[in-house]
Amino acid sequence: MPTRNASPSPSTVSLYDTRAFFEKALLFGVQNGIIDQQKLDAIYSDAPKGMVQIARYFGTEFLRPELEKAKDRMVNLVSLYLESSSGGDLRQAAEALRDHSFLSRSKGGSDMLKTLIAMPQNSHFGMNEHSGFTDDHIPQLAKWSLRSLPDYQAEFAKRSQVAQVIDAAIWLADALGMDAATLEEAGKDAEAVIRTALLIFVTQRTKMPDWVTFEKMVAALRKKYGTAQASLSITLPKNLPDHFTTVVEAVRQSVIADLSKIFNTTLPARKLFDQTPAFMGRYFWVEDGLSEVDHHDRSASLAWNKATGGHSDDSSLLTLFLCVAADAAPKTMLTEKGAATLIRKIRKTGLNADLTRQYIQNQAPEPHQLDYTRIWMDFIDEAQHTLLSDFDYTLKDALTLLRRECNVS
Repeated sequence: MPTRNASPSPSTVSLYDTRAFFEKALLFGVQNGIIDQQKLDAIYSDAPKGMVQIARYFGTEFLRPELEKAKDRMVNLVSLYLESSSGGDLRQAAEALRDHSFLSRSKGGSDMLKTLIAMPQNSHFGMNEHSGFTDDHIPQLAKWSLRSLPDYQAEFAKRSQVAQVIDAAIWLADALGMDAATLEEAGKDAEAVIRTALLIFVTQRTKMPDWVTFEKMVAALRKKYGTAQASLSITLPKNLPDHFTTVVEAVRQSVIADLSKIFNTTLPARKLFDQTPAFMGRYFWVEDGLSEVDHHDRSASLAWNKATGGHSDDSSLLTLFLCVAADAAPKTMLTEKGAATLIRKIRKTGLNADLTRQYIQNQAPEPHQLDYTRIWMDFIDEAQHTLLSDFDYTLKDALTLLRRECNVS
């Protein structure tokens, strides 16, 4: 801190003085009659109290090195607050010292840093705290209490940008029926939320998707635009608040850059978005295992109904299963000629009972899989000898078997 008799010229203070901004402002105030002796006495009275409080907060007030460091922190905190609030104007800073207590300016600097430290450092929803400044942050405050205003300003600008991305993602998600708590629970990047939201608006959907819906959305885009992705216009939402425009525009450009890969129909959506390293986590969907299972079940049901033609009698099922085991086109009804052709194929290339078991496991409704497997195994255990017999030259026994157990017309 300066002595009470120090009096360098104003030009020396403002241009060449490398001391803390607080000291520059104090000297300027003394020289220009802004700060009188009574105020100086108050500052010199408050300073030791502040040093002890700061030393105690960060460690102990009983060690001289800690007190020396506390002095540096206190001067720097006051300087941070004065220079930031005055925009570097020495007169404004001096007037602030005159009108407010020294310790209040120190607290102002501390509050600036606490606010900074509590701001998000990255845009991942699962990695940010929302409890404000806590005792766990004290080591960070210790570090920042000795940093310069340019350091603070650079970090504040960086974290403010991150906060804008997060807030924009929350705003877009809210517009699509999802609250911030759900985003927190999902734990994905805010940019991923924004990318998906922009695609949703393009497809005129109104809700944030689960995987099944997201996959359908991608399929619809591929079908509509194919290789003509240049014709797809991805625009910002018309009611997007102005202060989100810059960050959302930056993300919009990244979506445009992704379109050639998104529209690549040779790459399944799951493989692209969930298994390709460059795309993993790049887009957002709600993880809903029940929805995916339900979708799988419904898809499997449709495929099963198509294969069986809606028939569930044993004869129809055994006809289908036998075709699968013979690696023939699956049918639930055979003509006499078709049955004879199937038997000849079986005797030429063989039967693979495991193919049918796998087919049942992959295609049949889960509640019936055990019953269908039992029906199939009971049949094939008894029938394979006849079907593969080298002595049944006229196919008489094999055809009789198929007429009895399967559907042959």
